[in-house]
Amino acid sequence: MQVKQLLEGKGREVATIERSRSVADALTMLKERRIGALVVTGATPPLVGIFSERDAVRAFASAGSAAFAMPVANFMSDEVIICHEASTTTDLMMLMTEQRIRHVPVIENNTLVGMISIGDVVKARLHELEAEKRELIDYVSAR
Repeated sequence: MQVKQLLEGKGREVATIERSRSVADALTMLKERRIGALVVTGATPPLVGIFSERDAVRAFASAGSAAFAMPVANFMSDEVIICHEASTTTDLMMLMTEQRIRHVPVIENNTLVGMISIGDVVKARLHELEAEKRELIDYVSAR
């Protein structure tokens, strides 16, 4: 399955935050939207970083409660791994495993068009396995 198909099923909305906003603002957005990462935007399109739950943990480990008032830019991951709509779920599983990441922004023509999480990939793979199972059962039953 391609990322394009995943996005058609889950939607293309991406939660973003400006790099100058506070860590407290980012945490509020993560909580309210029940998500694990935000794409960080800035002067350079389509993104300048990603701020995840892991980044929040690192922020508090290094700055303590003072991190709440500090800008997201201080703690975001600025080397963002991306994918494209033509990428496959297999590509993403390998990428996420090798890079030890849980969220991958989808970029097409220098435009942010979606976000894929590890949960999205697992769900898609489970659907693929169920379809394969049904096909095998149908094949064996038809004998």
